[in-house]
Amino acid sequence: MKKTFFLFVFVALSFSVFAQNAQQKVAAATEFLRQALISGNQIDLKKIVADDLSYGHSSGEIQNKIEFVNALVSKQSDFVTIDLKDQTIKIIGRTAIVRHLLYATTNDGGKPGEVKLGIMLVFEKQHGDWVLLARQAYKI
Repeated sequence: MKKTFFLFVFVALSFSVFAQNAQQKVAAATEFLRQALISGNQIDLKKIVADDLSYGHSSGEIQNKIEFVNALVSKQSDFVTIDLKDQTIKIIGRTAIVRHLLYATTNDGGKPGEVKLGIMLVFEKQHGDWVLLARQAYKI
């Protein structure tokens, strides 16, 4: 009976540690994405997003990976600052759903602006890394 109890406790703690580790990795991927959005670094942007990316804007525009990366590299879409608030992360297997509020200053095409958006990100674990598979924004 004692062995069964200790085995149960060990398994429960293992799952807890795994879940915390996965949450930390998804949070780190989200932070990497935030920094890549600001820098517009093509290598970082290509690294953090999946080949099958579906990137939805609050305007209804949907971009694939090539369109998304090109818009940021060309400064057509240019984030000067990004502040994320009220972030939650839910992991289901190899998929993670991240929700947060995004407050940013922009300089899209040389035109200064501000955005306040609700964001849902869907990350997928591919080849050991969390990559952005989908994003949808809505105006707040």
